[in-house]
Amino acid sequence: MASSLSISSSFQNPKHNLHQQPTCNHIYRNTLKFNHQNKPITCSSLPILTPKIDAENTKKREQSKVFTQDNRPLNQIWKEIQGSNDWNNLLDPMNSHLRSEIIRYGEFAQACYDSFDFDPRSKYCGTCKYQGSQFFEKLDMAKYGYRISRYLYATSNINLPNFFQRSKLSSVWSQHANWMGYVAVETDDDEVRRLGRRDIVIAWRGTVTYLEWIHDLKDILHPAYFSDDPSIKIESGFFDLYTTKEHTCHYCSFSAREQILSEIKRLKERYEGEELSITITGHSLGAALAVLSAYDIAEMKLNFTNTMKKIPITVFSFSGPRVGNLKFKERCENLGIKVLRVVNVQDKVPKVPGIFANEKNKHQKYIEEKMSFPWSYAHVGTELELDHFNSPFLKPTKDISNAHNLEALLHLVDGYVGRGLEFCSATARDIALVNKSCDFLKDEYGVPAYWRQDENKGMVRSNDGRWILPERPRLDSHPPDTAYHLEQVLKFAAENTLKAL
Repeated sequence: MASSLSISSSFQNPKHNLHQQPTCNHIYRNTLKFNHQNKPITCSSLPILTPKIDAENTKKREQSKVFTQDNRPLNQIWKEIQGSNDWNNLLDPMNSHLRSEIIRYGEFAQACYDSFDFDPRSKYCGTCKYQGSQFFEKLDMAKYGYRISRYLYATSNINLPNFFQRSKLSSVWSQHANWMGYVAVETDDDEVRRLGRRDIVIAWRGTVTYLEWIHDLKDILHPAYFSDDPSIKIESGFFDLYTTKEHTCHYCSFSAREQILSEIKRLKERYEGEELSITITGHSLGAALAVLSAYDIAEMKLNFTNTMKKIPITVFSFSGPRVGNLKFKERCENLGIKVLRVVNVQDKVPKVPGIFANEKNKHQKYIEEKMSFPWSYAHVGTELELDHFNSPFLKPTKDISNAHNLEALLHLVDGYVGRGLEFCSATARDIALVNKSCDFLKDEYGVPAYWRQDENKGMVRSNDGRWILPERPRLDSHPPDTAYHLEQVLKFAAENTLKAL
């Protein structure tokens, strides 16, 4: 996400044409350097600020090629970038379009953190700081051309208590609800043409405190009940978070699931006849909800137009845990859901649940089906494995919160060239963004830790000279036609179930 805090102004100067001539991220000098032929300098020709590396890494660096820009227009290859071929030949080496799209969707997930009020001293704790009409503008993301279609909420009456944030004060906000993310749609005509379709984005919020919620995962699998196959199971905490509602709460009168299904139905009808895509993103627990909602949309056949043309569903998952059992994984694959999981190998969250029986065990199918082992989990999709020890900018720490940080993960995506190759920035993404909510950058770069906050922490001076927290407009809850579209979704699903019998 763009930021006013920058390490080097030269990296924000458009005359350098950074996206077409990427530079090595080992140096952050005041100017970019080119050789006498005006060609970008390769990784092997730049001076190194970090300590000298050993002969083996020197050899790898010499073998590294200059970044090559995929000159094909995105609108011609967007289905491939969205995973139609499971990202074959796009990850190693990293395709330039794919790298940009991973970072872009990562920023949609990061926006959930940057806009969430998790201060327990705030009477608005648990809400989004911004109205939907101002959301992307406030987060400096208006350039992407998306518009908020609706906000998403979930109830706290579930078995993941550490996920929710509550105010310590008497609150104007619901004690039952938390803001969970949003649905947005591409509305800029130029961007629609560039992307090759009208994109619908669902972004889920993760946890603002680190591993507390992981301790609440009980490894208990719950039948999904989104189809007539009870053997398809998901982790019970994720299921509750997605499906539970609270009738006494205006914001949770519909479950998160019902909000998603009704909104996708509404948008699909509104843009009937257009080329559409559904892209779902999230970090941490939000990544689990992204996979779960993708499965639900596909299982309910909401990814088909009225003429039965299939709408691609893609999940860009960041640091996500396992969601369901092997049957769940197989069903997602059969439904054509494409999932790209971006993980830091030093992060513990993607390794749970399912420590003893998971997709890495060649006997998992036997264990799950024949032995009826109740704690069998499997990751869905393709994995992009990164390692923060490969970045010369990051502290070589094993701190679990740093290893799980989303901005740090996007920094690693920016510098990933391919397996065994030296870290090298392709988009010159500002490294200051890493320290927005952590202390991960090496001290020599002079970026304050945990620097992102509202000016004066949101306090403003009133007309009588007092400093106060201003009132916020009431957030929108549910569009008035939510119940109608949800009824149509369930009716359609029931009719298809009868046809299958």
